[in-house]
Amino acid sequence: MESESRGMGNKMIINKERSIIPSCDVDTLEKLSELVKETCNVSGISAYKIGFELCLKFSIPKVVETIRDHTKLPIIYDHQKAATDIPEMGTNFAAAVKGVDAVILFPVMGPETEKAWINACKKAGLGVIVGGEMTHPGFSEKEGGFISEEESLKIYDIASDLGVVEFVVPGNKPEQIKKYREFLENKGISPVFYSPGLITQGGDITESAKAAGKWHAIVGRALYNSKDIKKSAEEMVKALE
Repeated sequence: MESESRGMGNKMIINKERSIIPSCDVDTLEKLSELVKETCNVSGISAYKIGFELCLKFSIPKVVETIRDHTKLPIIYDHQKAATDIPEMGTNFAAAVKGVDAVILFPVMGPETEKAWINACKKAGLGVIVGGEMTHPGFSEKEGGFISEEESLKIYDIASDLGVVEFVVPGNKPEQIKKYREFLENKGISPVFYSPGLITQGGDITESAKAAGKWHAIVGRALYNSKDIKKSAEEMVKALE
């Protein structure tokens, strides 16, 4: 199905309550083409997430072209991680990613950078998804990392004040998803969550979906390394029910 809308400004990037988004962290355009071809007509596949491995090697326009050979589903660019430079670079970033429909920002470098990059991307007509906590051990302060839960909440808080309603939360930490959902709902926001960290990183699609509400599961290795990509995609979609 290709009925999902692409995000512009505050519009929803994906018009589904729940879905699966393949994370296209493969190393060749041929593998990308196979992944998209095998999944784009599976009901419940809603978008494609692309990142540095393909885009630095082949360029964003070429990667977008490869996906567009098979589908018009939204393309989300994850810079891994964007919004970690000075505020003024947000405009340059927004111009450099031309061709994609939305971007993921992880503005851990402070509120001024966060505000500037969100505004620059929105001005460029990009859908904006903001993350504040990652999936891997050692990210949060309580696990020995640099970022406290309070600071993660502040990232989501600032983003929501700027009209962002779509957020990245760690799919392998359902209790954290519940906290972020409650925090945002208490602000009068109906958040849409996107989650990596599933299957190969220990997250359970069904459990995380229950915690998140409106939710899109980002799945990488468990999908593109599968012997039967289409069948695996169909099974993942069923797990959302």
